[in-house]
Amino acid sequence: MADDRQIAYVFLDEGGNFDFSATGTRYFCMTGVLKYRPFSISAKLEALRYDLIESGMDIEYFHASEDRQYVRDQVFELICCGDQQLEAHSLVVEKSQTVPEFHSPKEFYPRVLGCLLHDMLDAVSLTEVEKVIVITDQLPIQKKRKAIEKAVKHTLTEMLPADSRYQLLHHSSKSAFGLQVADYINWAVFRAWERGDLRSLDQVRHLFTGKISMAPFPLSAGQKGKKK
Repeated sequence: MADDRQIAYVFLDEGGNFDFSATGTRYFCMTGVLKYRPFSISAKLEALRYDLIESGMDIEYFHASEDRQYVRDQVFELICCGDQQLEAHSLVVEKSQTVPEFHSPKEFYPRVLGCLLHDMLDAVSLTEVEKVIVITDQLPIQKKRKAIEKAVKHTLTEMLPADSRYQLLHHSSKSAFGLQVADYINWAVFRAWERGDLRSLDQVRHLFTGKISMAPFPLSAGQKGKKK
C-alpha cells in the first residue's frame, strides 16, 4: 500500500544578533514557516520579481530589511493572500533573561531552534506527515558552522519527538522563496518587539497558528526540552 503521508517543509529565519552586551539587540527571534507542496506562493513571487525587473529595478531576490517599502508592500500582499496555505510560528527571546552559560552561538542558536521546532511539531499531526524537511538560511557565524551544526543535531535529537523523521539543510535565502517568506515574516516580528513597529506584524498576524511565543528563558544549566 502506498504511503500517502505528506512531507512537511519548515523554512526558518532569525533576527537579532548574538551580542549579549548593552550594544546588542534586545531581542533575538526565530520564525518558522510550515508549508506543503505545491508551493503556490513561489510562482507568484517569481512573477512579481520579473514584473519589478521589467519596470527597471534590479532585484535578485526578496529581503525585507533591504527592499524598498514599495516592494515590501507587494510581497506582504502576496504572503497574506488566503490561498497560500502556510502557517507561521515565532519564538522571541529577551536576551537579557538568558543565563551566561548559553550566550555563545554554539549553545544559544541550537536551543532556540530546538524550542521553535518542538512547538511547531506540536501543531503537526505526525501520523499524517512522513518526514519534516527543515531548511534554514546559511548558518550565522560561518567560522563556527561545523560546531553549530553538530550542536543543532544533538539538540534536535533531545528535543523533538522520538518518532519524528527530519532532514536539516542550510541553503542561501536566494535559493528558495520559502526562505524569503520566512525572512519577511520574521522581519515583521522582530520590528514589532525591537522597535515597537506593529505595521507589518498586523498584516501577517493571521498566519500564526497560535500566539507568538516568548522563549522559556532564562535557560538554566541542564534544562532540556521535553519529548512528546
